[in-house]
Amino acid sequence: MPSGVGKTMKIGVLALQGSVIEHIRCLREIEDVQVIEVRKAEQLAGLDGLIIPGGESTTIGKLLEEYQIMEPLRQLIQAGLPVWGTCAGMILLARKIADQDEVYLDVLDVTVRRNAYGSQLDSFQRAAVIPGVAEQEIPLTFIRAPYIEDCGPEVEILLVLDGNIVAVGQGNILATSFHPELTQDLSFHRYFIQKVHQALR
Repeated sequence: MPSGVGKTMKIGVLALQGSVIEHIRCLREIEDVQVIEVRKAEQLAGLDGLIIPGGESTTIGKLLEEYQIMEPLRQLIQAGLPVWGTCAGMILLARKIADQDEVYLDVLDVTVRRNAYGSQLDSFQRAAVIPGVAEQEIPLTFIRAPYIEDCGPEVEILLVLDGNIVAVGQGNILATSFHPELTQDLSFHRYFIQKVHQALR
């Protein structure tokens, strides 16, 4: 579980598929962060936080099972490990997926709709102020993005865009439909690191 305060934080990036390199680039720009590429269950040990990147949720889900990471990761999240899922990561965290029986980590009390904005050709960029994350507008990149259709009572809605929920928090869990790692703005990565700091207190 999370290590003590006063030393470099170990932040894992699940490195099975997706925008792994981009998240690593962002984290390496933040002071006192050591990045761990997680490909095996044993690499979860000693992490202070974990990012589940965007990519193909079905593929990542299969690899989590194949490499026997799913259950150890679920247990760590339930025990309080700070985790942030972007795009596919949001889908992997969700307790319900619209029009799909199978779920994956089953830890975030939301119903999410996969590819809610359409295909790769329907990708788009916007900007928004997200209170608590950044005082200024930050860029938002949506690529075959999901959105959240319904939230449980313990879920905090961080951003609604055009009537759709696209960023939430629930205790130690953070999830975004969009890809902050595909921009030059580090606001959301710094926000996640702040949540990790709070968990270490």
